[in-house]
Amino acid sequence: MNISRTIWITGASSGIGEALAYRWAEQGTLLILSGRDEKQLLQVAEKCKKQGAEIQVVTFDLTQDEQIAEAVTKVKSLVSKIDILVNNGGIGQRSLIIETTAEVSRRIMETDFWGHITLSQQILPFMVKTGGGTIVVMSSLSGLFGFPQRSFYCAAKHALHGFFETLRLEHHKDKIKVLMVCPGRVKTNFSFGALTASGGTHGQMDKGQENGVTVEYCAGKIDIAVKKNKKQVIIGKKEVIMPYLKRFAPWLFYRIAMRIDPNA
Repeated sequence: MNISRTIWITGASSGIGEALAYRWAEQGTLLILSGRDEKQLLQVAEKCKKQGAEIQVVTFDLTQDEQIAEAVTKVKSLVSKIDILVNNGGIGQRSLIIETTAEVSRRIMETDFWGHITLSQQILPFMVKTGGGTIVVMSSLSGLFGFPQRSFYCAAKHALHGFFETLRLEHHKDKIKVLMVCPGRVKTNFSFGALTASGGTHGQMDKGQENGVTVEYCAGKIDIAVKKNKKQVIIGKKEVIMPYLKRFAPWLFYRIAMRIDPNA
Protein backbone atom coordinates (compact mmCIF):
# COMPACT_ATOMS: atom_id res chain seq x y z
CA MET A 1 0.00 0.00 0.00
CA ASN A 2 1.30 3.47 -0.91
CA ILE A 3 1.67 5.81 2.04
CA SER A 4 -0.55 8.85 1.54
CA ARG A 5 -0.06 10.68 4.85
CA THR A 6 2.07 10.71 7.98
CA ILE A 7 0.05 11.13 11.17
CA TRP A 8 1.34 11.51 14.73
CA ILE A 9 -1.22 10.67 17.45
CA THR A 10 -0.61 11.24 21.14
CA GLY A 11 -2.78 9.37 23.63
CA ALA A 12 -3.00 6.58 21.04
CA SER A 13 -3.14 3.65 23.45
CA SER A 14 -6.88 3.90 24.15
CA GLY A 15 -10.11 5.82 23.61
CA ILE A 16 -10.45 8.32 20.79
CA GLY A 17 -6.75 8.22 19.95
CA GLU A 18 -6.87 4.46 19.45
CA ALA A 19 -10.03 4.74 17.34
CA LEU A 20 -8.39 7.38 15.15
CA ALA A 21 -5.39 5.09 14.65
CA TYR A 22 -7.63 2.27 13.39
CA ARG A 23 -9.63 4.57 11.12
CA TRP A 24 -6.56 6.12 9.52
CA ALA A 25 -4.69 2.81 9.33
CA GLU A 26 -7.12 1.76 6.61
CA GLN A 27 -6.25 4.81 4.50
CA GLY A 28 -2.64 4.05 3.61
CA THR A 29 -0.96 5.89 6.45
CA LEU A 30 2.34 6.02 8.28
CA LEU A 31 1.20 6.28 11.90
CA ILE A 32 3.33 7.46 14.80
CA LEU A 33 1.65 6.24 17.97
CA SER A 34 2.56 7.91 21.25
CA GLY A 35 1.62 7.66 24.90
CA ARG A 36 3.08 6.38 28.16
CA ASP A 37 1.88 2.76 28.01
CA GLU A 38 4.29 1.07 25.59
CA LYS A 39 2.67 -2.35 25.97
CA GLN A 40 -0.76 -1.04 25.00
CA LEU A 41 0.70 1.05 22.17
CA LEU A 42 2.35 -2.03 20.72
CA GLN A 43 -0.97 -3.87 20.78
CA VAL A 44 -2.62 -0.99 18.90
CA ALA A 45 0.32 -0.95 16.49
CA GLU A 46 -0.12 -4.63 15.63
CA LYS A 47 -3.80 -4.12 14.79
CA CYS A 48 -2.93 -1.12 12.63
CA LYS A 49 -0.25 -3.10 10.77
CA LYS A 50 -2.84 -5.74 9.90
CA GLN A 51 -4.91 -2.97 8.31
CA GLY A 52 -1.99 -1.98 6.10
CA ALA A 53 -0.44 0.95 7.96
CA GLU A 54 3.23 1.53 8.57
CA ILE A 55 3.86 2.11 12.27
CA GLN A 56 6.35 3.82 14.54
CA VAL A 57 5.85 3.75 18.32
CA VAL A 58 7.33 6.66 20.29
CA THR A 59 6.61 6.61 24.02
CA PHE A 60 6.84 9.71 26.21
CA ASP A 61 5.13 11.52 29.07
CA LEU A 62 3.40 14.82 28.24
CA THR A 63 4.39 16.24 31.63
CA GLN A 64 8.11 15.73 31.02
CA ASP A 65 9.71 18.39 28.82
CA GLU A 66 12.89 16.36 28.24
CA GLN A 67 10.87 13.38 27.04
CA ILE A 68 8.87 15.61 24.68
CA ALA A 69 12.07 17.04 23.21
CA GLU A 70 13.51 13.55 22.73
CA ALA A 71 10.26 12.39 21.07
CA VAL A 72 10.31 15.33 18.65
CA THR A 73 13.94 14.67 17.74
CA LYS A 74 13.20 10.99 17.15
CA VAL A 75 10.12 11.65 15.03
CA LYS A 76 12.00 14.17 12.87
CA SER A 77 14.65 11.52 12.24
CA LEU A 78 12.04 8.94 11.22
CA VAL A 79 9.84 10.90 8.80
CA SER A 80 10.17 13.62 6.18
CA LYS A 81 6.87 15.32 7.00
CA ILE A 82 4.00 15.42 9.51
CA ASP A 83 0.70 15.81 7.70
CA ILE A 84 -1.43 15.59 10.85
CA LEU A 85 -0.49 16.00 14.51
CA VAL A 86 -3.19 14.90 16.96
CA ASN A 87 -2.84 16.39 20.45
CA ASN A 88 -5.02 13.86 22.24
CA GLY A 89 -3.36 12.73 25.47
CA GLY A 90 -4.91 14.01 28.67
CA ILE A 91 -6.30 13.49 32.14
CA GLY A 92 -9.70 14.27 33.65
CA GLN A 93 -10.88 15.80 36.94
CA ARG A 94 -13.64 15.04 39.42
CA SER A 95 -13.18 17.48 42.32
CA LEU A 96 -14.49 20.74 43.72
CA ILE A 97 -12.28 23.83 43.48
CA ILE A 98 -12.30 24.40 47.23
CA GLU A 99 -11.01 20.88 47.90
CA THR A 100 -8.46 20.46 45.09
CA THR A 101 -4.80 20.57 46.05
CA ALA A 102 -2.27 22.73 44.22
CA GLU A 103 -0.38 19.59 43.21
CA VAL A 104 -3.45 18.12 41.50
CA SER A 105 -4.33 21.38 39.76
CA ARG A 106 -0.81 21.75 38.38
CA ARG A 107 -0.71 18.14 37.22
CA ILE A 108 -3.91 18.63 35.24
CA MET A 109 -2.63 21.83 33.64
CA GLU A 110 0.76 20.24 32.86
CA THR A 111 -0.91 17.30 31.11
CA ASP A 112 -3.92 18.89 29.43
CA PHE A 113 -2.37 22.22 28.45
CA TRP A 114 1.39 22.58 28.75
CA GLY A 115 2.19 19.14 27.33
CA HIS A 116 0.33 19.86 24.09
CA ILE A 117 1.74 23.37 23.86
CA THR A 118 5.31 22.20 24.34
CA LEU A 119 4.96 19.40 21.78
CA SER A 120 3.28 21.64 19.21
CA GLN A 121 5.80 24.46 19.62
CA GLN A 122 8.69 22.08 19.12
CA ILE A 123 7.31 20.29 16.05
CA LEU A 124 5.88 23.48 14.46
CA PRO A 125 9.12 24.65 12.75
CA PHE A 126 9.46 21.20 11.15
CA MET A 127 5.86 21.32 9.89
CA VAL A 128 6.33 24.84 8.51
CA LYS A 129 9.61 23.90 6.81
CA THR A 130 8.08 20.81 5.18
CA GLY A 131 5.05 22.54 3.69
CA GLY A 132 2.47 22.72 6.48
CA GLY A 133 -0.06 20.30 7.91
CA THR A 134 -3.02 20.00 10.25
CA ILE A 135 -2.88 20.16 14.05
CA VAL A 136 -5.86 18.41 15.63
CA VAL A 137 -6.45 19.51 19.21
CA MET A 138 -8.63 17.42 21.49
CA SER A 139 -10.59 19.95 23.50
CA SER A 140 -14.03 19.22 24.98
CA LEU A 141 -17.44 20.77 25.45
CA SER A 142 -15.81 21.79 28.73
CA GLY A 143 -13.49 23.94 26.64
CA LEU A 144 -16.51 26.03 25.62
CA PHE A 145 -18.11 26.56 29.03
CA GLY A 146 -17.48 25.83 32.70
CA PHE A 147 -18.75 22.71 34.43
CA PRO A 148 -18.82 21.58 38.11
CA GLN A 149 -15.96 19.39 39.33
CA ARG A 150 -13.97 20.13 36.16
CA SER A 151 -12.41 23.49 37.10
CA PHE A 152 -8.80 22.91 36.08
CA TYR A 153 -9.77 20.57 33.26
CA CYS A 154 -12.01 23.34 31.89
CA ALA A 155 -9.23 25.89 32.42
CA ALA A 156 -6.78 23.77 30.42
CA LYS A 157 -9.24 23.23 27.58
CA HIS A 158 -10.19 26.92 27.43
CA ALA A 159 -6.49 27.78 27.30
CA LEU A 160 -5.97 25.39 24.38
CA HIS A 161 -8.55 27.33 22.35
CA GLY A 162 -6.78 30.63 22.96
CA PHE A 163 -3.35 29.28 22.09
CA PHE A 164 -4.23 27.26 19.01
CA GLU A 165 -6.57 29.86 17.54
CA THR A 166 -3.64 32.28 17.76
CA LEU A 167 -1.34 29.70 16.18
CA ARG A 168 -3.81 29.30 13.32
CA LEU A 169 -3.82 33.05 12.66
CA GLU A 170 -0.06 33.40 12.88
CA HIS A 171 0.70 30.50 10.55
CA HIS A 172 -2.13 30.31 8.02
CA LYS A 173 0.30 31.57 5.34
CA ASP A 174 2.54 28.60 6.22
CA LYS A 175 -0.34 26.23 5.41
CA ILE A 176 -0.75 25.23 9.05
CA LYS A 177 -4.36 24.33 9.80
CA VAL A 178 -5.90 23.81 13.22
CA LEU A 179 -8.96 21.73 14.10
CA MET A 180 -10.39 22.12 17.60
CA VAL A 181 -12.35 18.97 18.55
CA CYS A 182 -15.01 19.42 21.24
CA PRO A 183 -16.55 16.08 22.24
CA GLY A 184 -19.33 15.78 24.78
CA ARG A 185 -19.98 12.41 26.33
CA VAL A 186 -17.97 9.65 24.69
CA LYS A 187 -18.11 6.04 25.84
CA THR A 188 -14.51 5.53 27.01
CA ASN A 189 -12.66 4.74 30.23
CA PHE A 190 -11.49 8.36 30.51
CA SER A 191 -13.40 9.09 33.73
CA PHE A 192 -11.77 6.10 35.47
CA GLY A 193 -8.42 7.88 35.53
CA ALA A 194 -9.79 11.33 36.35
CA LEU A 195 -8.09 12.90 39.37
CA THR A 196 -9.90 13.51 42.63
CA ALA A 197 -9.15 16.44 44.97
CA SER A 198 -6.30 14.61 46.70
CA GLY A 199 -4.77 13.09 43.57
CA GLY A 200 -6.46 9.70 43.63
CA THR A 201 -8.36 8.35 40.66
CA HIS A 202 -12.13 8.55 40.18
CA GLY A 203 -12.22 4.81 39.42
CA GLN A 204 -15.61 4.64 37.72
CA MET A 205 -17.44 5.52 34.53
CA ASP A 206 -19.82 8.43 34.77
CA LYS A 207 -23.44 7.42 34.22
CA GLY A 208 -23.92 9.70 31.24
CA GLN A 209 -20.70 8.52 29.67
CA GLU A 210 -22.09 5.00 29.39
CA ASN A 211 -24.71 6.38 26.99
CA GLY A 212 -22.28 8.59 25.09
CA VAL A 213 -21.30 8.30 21.45
CA THR A 214 -18.82 5.57 20.53
CA VAL A 215 -15.15 6.28 19.92
CA GLU A 216 -15.63 5.01 16.37
CA TYR A 217 -18.35 7.60 15.77
CA CYS A 218 -16.13 10.30 17.23
CA ALA A 219 -13.15 9.25 15.09
CA GLY A 220 -15.34 9.34 11.99
CA LYS A 221 -16.48 12.88 12.72
CA ILE A 222 -12.87 14.00 13.27
CA ASP A 223 -11.73 12.36 10.03
CA ILE A 224 -14.45 14.16 8.07
CA ALA A 225 -13.68 17.48 9.77
CA VAL A 226 -9.99 17.17 8.85
CA LYS A 227 -10.86 16.42 5.22
CA LYS A 228 -13.19 19.44 5.08
CA ASN A 229 -10.57 21.70 6.71
CA LYS A 230 -12.97 22.66 9.49
CA LYS A 231 -11.76 24.87 12.30
CA GLN A 232 -13.96 23.29 15.00
CA VAL A 233 -16.17 20.25 15.37
CA ILE A 234 -18.60 19.59 18.22
CA ILE A 235 -19.42 15.92 18.78
CA GLY A 236 -22.01 14.25 21.00
CA LYS A 237 -25.72 13.75 21.51
CA LYS A 238 -28.20 16.19 23.04
CA GLU A 239 -25.47 17.82 25.16
CA VAL A 240 -24.07 19.54 22.05
CA ILE A 241 -26.83 22.15 22.34
CA MET A 242 -25.20 23.65 25.45
CA PRO A 243 -22.58 25.87 23.71
CA TYR A 244 -25.31 27.32 21.51
CA LEU A 245 -27.55 27.96 24.51
CA LYS A 246 -24.72 29.76 26.29
CA ARG A 247 -24.19 32.00 23.28
CA PHE A 248 -27.77 32.72 22.28
CA ALA A 249 -29.80 32.06 25.47
CA PRO A 250 -27.42 32.32 28.43
CA TRP A 251 -30.27 32.52 30.94
CA LEU A 252 -31.45 29.09 29.81
CA PHE A 253 -27.92 27.69 29.71
CA TYR A 254 -27.30 28.58 33.36
CA ARG A 255 -30.70 27.30 34.44
CA ILE A 256 -29.91 23.90 32.89
CA ALA A 257 -26.23 23.81 33.91
CA MET A 258 -27.01 24.42 37.58
CA ARG A 259 -29.33 21.41 37.62
CA ILE A 260 -26.91 18.96 35.98
CA ASP A 261 -25.41 16.27 38.18
CA PRO A 262 -21.66 16.49 37.40
CA ASN A 263 -21.33 12.73 37.96
CA ALA A 264 -24.26 11.88 35.70
